[in-house]
Amino acid sequence: MAIRVGVADDPEKFLDTDLVVWSDGRGPDPTDVVLRGLTPDQRFAATDDEAPAAPLYAGVYGVFPLTLSIPGPRHTVRQVSVGGLTWVGVHPDQRRKGVLTSMIRDHFARVADTDWTGISALHASEPVIYGRFGYGLASRECKVTLGRGTTLVAPGLDEEAGRVRTELVDAAAEGVVGRVRAATLAGAAVGHGVVTLPEDLYAAYAHEHPDTLRNKEPQRVLLATLDGEDVGSAWFRREPKWENGQPQGTVKVMHVVGTPAARLALARRLVELDLMAKVEISGCSRDDLLQRWVGPTRGVVDGALDSLWLRLVDLPTAMAARGYSGAADLVLEVTDDFLPDQGGRWRLVADEAGSGRVERVDAVPDVTITTQQLAGAYLGDGSLLRLLQAGTLQEHRQGAVARLDAALAMPFAPDAATGF
Repeated sequence: MAIRVGVADDPEKFLDTDLVVWSDGRGPDPTDVVLRGLTPDQRFAATDDEAPAAPLYAGVYGVFPLTLSIPGPRHTVRQVSVGGLTWVGVHPDQRRKGVLTSMIRDHFARVADTDWTGISALHASEPVIYGRFGYGLASRECKVTLGRGTTLVAPGLDEEAGRVRTELVDAAAEGVVGRVRAATLAGAAVGHGVVTLPEDLYAAYAHEHPDTLRNKEPQRVLLATLDGEDVGSAWFRREPKWENGQPQGTVKVMHVVGTPAARLALARRLVELDLMAKVEISGCSRDDLLQRWVGPTRGVVDGALDSLWLRLVDLPTAMAARGYSGAADLVLEVTDDFLPDQGGRWRLVADEAGSGRVERVDAVPDVTITTQQLAGAYLGDGSLLRLLQAGTLQEHRQGAVARLDAALAMPFAPDAATGF
């Protein structure tokens, strides 16, 4: 079997292959609407050269151009472009024939040749799969459930939150997705780990065919503005319910983004919506501000899921793009089985201002670390000292892992990443 990967030339075939992979049914929308946000030049397909006329592709994948907020120098935040891997699937007849490996290699080559900071990002449907390609889990998320009328205490933010204006709008209304994107960028300026999507992808999420609603409320957005600028948004849908003549509805919040004051103002609006008994907010970080505002969190925070996975396709470019907490000088022995040219010995040097770089060296390593572990620590939440204690990375010079951990660390956990 000879696999060739390239730009998909047939959108219907691309979509039909995806539907077979995910055992999904075709909705009422035409193909161009379903694929909105995934531009034709970022739809890729694997073809078996021995069966070029097959009705479906051997596999498909897509890429969204994303903006990711990452650690900047000395605990600041900066934003970079990354490639968001999505729509990945292998036809059931073509499993275990190297199709996925071929598509991932193709994707990595394209990331390396594009201005995407040498980073591929994804949300993993099956986490065990992507570790073998060098992805590391860089952020986690949880769900926070608040009862109606929950008191949110933040005296240091009350004055600014009081000046924030909130407005309820339809997600699909004209101009709303552009404002959601602006609000996300406002949040990304002060919080690392935030993923900002292309405007067309927000529009794709906002679109709902009337036949699919079936008496459900259309998606709504609460927009937050301060001094005329969009600084936050909450994307949600309400699910009404009555028990014994009492309203017991649920507000299902897909995500809340924005500056801290905007998020506080939005949360206070959400817990006061009429006829609702509780608010379920998905996509919260494991160190989310909401948890600081509600006091004891028993019964409030639900579990922890993986959020964003990162792959350092071009290690020196990716490591130079992020900032560091201060000066560091360490030699890392990076093991990378899938991209051996990215493995080997690298010297990480950062100055007191928090700017850093890595360069090839032939020197005794201070730390041996896998590319997955390095990617997992990229957003400052890797707990490398804990990995050392667990015996899953090696230290060759006493204190080296502690110095590396300190150089990469941020003072709080990264925000959870919006799905894509």
